[in-house]
Amino acid sequence: QVQLVESGGGLVQAGGSLRLSCAASGGTFSMYAMGWFRQAPGKEREFVATITRSGGKTAYADSVKGRFTISRDNAKNTVFLQMNSLKPEDTALYYCAALFTVSDYFSRSPSTYNYWGQGTQVTVSS
Repeated sequence: QVQLVESGGGLVQAGGSLRLSCAASGGTFSMYAMGWFRQAPGKEREFVATITRSGGKTAYADSVKGRFTISRDNAKNTVFLQMNSLKPEDTALYYCAALFTVSDYFSRSPSTYNYWGQGTQVTVSS
């Protein structure tokens, strides 16, 4: 059983930056692809970014490409999401998720992920 705990959310003005962290415990972190998703009030959960077990490959939603960067530190069992040039439409509850995989694979689909954190709120004011 993998436990995921997100941190780093908060209130920021448009154009600002935040760095989210997700600390994992209870499993072999390097066996999991990791993803970040978000959910705004009244909307479905949506894909934000994902990274392979090794960290060698990443993918982003078009809405965040060029502004957000996903990375991981397997020695510290942590995945990060650096968010720059934030916009009010980035306001959401941000979740990290873990996907067990035997290959260097990632996924944009939330239904494929095995474990989820509780989320951290990001609010961007205009």
